[in-house]
Amino acid sequence: MKRLTFLRSGYYVDIKRIKVALFSIEFNMTNKIIGIGVSLGLFLTTGPTWAVPNFLVLGLQTPGTSGTLTLPEPADNSPVLIPLGERIDPGSGRLVEGYAIIHYKDGNAKPEGKPGKGGGTACYAFFANGAKWRTVEPWLMNSSNASSLDGTTVFNTQAAALAKWEDAADGTVGSGLGVDIVGTGLATTSALVADTESPDNQNEVYFADVSTADAIAVTIVWGIFGGPPWARELVEWDQVYDDVDYDWSLNGAAGTMDFDNIATHEDGHTVGLADIYDSTCGAVTMYGYADYGETNKRTLEPADILGVSTLY
Repeated sequence: MKRLTFLRSGYYVDIKRIKVALFSIEFNMTNKIIGIGVSLGLFLTTGPTWAVPNFLVLGLQTPGTSGTLTLPEPADNSPVLIPLGERIDPGSGRLVEGYAIIHYKDGNAKPEGKPGKGGGTACYAFFANGAKWRTVEPWLMNSSNASSLDGTTVFNTQAAALAKWEDAADGTVGSGLGVDIVGTGLATTSALVADTESPDNQNEVYFADVSTADAIAVTIVWGIFGGPPWARELVEWDQVYDDVDYDWSLNGAAGTMDFDNIATHEDGHTVGLADIYDSTCGAVTMYGYADYGETNKRTLEPADILGVSTLY
């Protein structure tokens, strides 16, 4: 067997592990052509040296999702926003903070105190003013789920949900302009792990059990939330959808969580928006609770659009 070594120039030699587009890819090399396609329609082959484009179309063979997401106990009696502490971002070497935002079923775990760090109007808020994506990164999704939903449809639904926020970032839905905030998604069957201890330079989305009672989904964000607004930045996001305690659907079926509804809300956290718990704002996408069969969060309301366009 041979090993792959990553070179800063973008070439790979004597290979076993590649790190491309911030994702770790493991495979064994033989002296035959291997079935890993790249975005330009090329294939990697063995040999002394290969030039590799920036993105790979993955067909990894590791099945399933990653066990149970166990979150730390909240330190401030606010069950909707759990601080994860400060860590060094391995990509930039900067000190960043992490937060886990929990999306509960309607009526459960009423928050005590303010769930977000940033200000805003009555119907939108930020983690912190100015804390947004300043670089575009790809994201990775394992859409395997216990509800037997078609994985390709689930992946496309997530991509479309993120696109809603990007479309609205210029203040007008459907203008054809928008802002490229989160980059391109890649589908994989590799087991993924949300990062509660420190960021790992991978933005990961998957289904798994969530240890916190009544949690429908969790979005974890790492970033710089202090200092002057112009220096604040999001650096990583992960999402976990609980398919152990909840059944999921793609059509708002009774007794299920509608994936488009929940994903569109979670993706608001991904771009930097905080939850809203004012009951007079109950119709907005970023309202902090959801219920079975609910679909109203699939579309962005004026307050959601104003929030994301103000941030970007």
